[in-house]
Amino acid sequence: MKKYRRLSLLALVVVFLTLGAGMRGASAYFTTYVTVEGGHPVFLDIDTDIDEKVSDWTKRLSVSCDVDSEPVYVRARAYCGSFLTLEYSDPEGKWTENSDGYYYYDLILGPGERTSELDVTVSDIPEDVTEGDGFHVIVIYETTPVLYRDDGTPYADWSRILYVGSTEGGSRP
Repeated sequence: MKKYRRLSLLALVVVFLTLGAGMRGASAYFTTYVTVEGGHPVFLDIDTDIDEKVSDWTKRLSVSCDVDSEPVYVRARAYCGSFLTLEYSDPEGKWTENSDGYYYYDLILGPGERTSELDVTVSDIPEDVTEGDGFHVIVIYETTPVLYRDDGTPYADWSRILYVGSTEGGSRP
């Protein structure tokens, strides 16, 4: 009986430590503000959202900035399985491809504004694809606050990313 009690106690301690370690990580993840030296909270007033419209093997994505948010720069990139090819197009000419694989919105996204659409089309679709075949096209977008140089020129510092959003499409983009 002593052996059973010791094993039960040991199991309880292991469960407690495992849950305790997981809770610290979760609470850090959901923190919405940071504290600077001296104990003054700095609230991040950045609130953006992605909108995706899907039809004919194309995702048309745009990012919106909440009316109470600070101005931001936006970049986006899509990923899919290795057997598919993605092609980007920008009907309004306001997105620029960079060597890092991201497409950067050329304008500052202000409060209450929405980017123009960036189209991501699946090309080289296999002939044997049938209704119900599943795959995902995942879109990652990031925002960073607008910073200003001494002369007032705005710029983006992508090492200060405030939000990374991820959405994934269904079986056909």
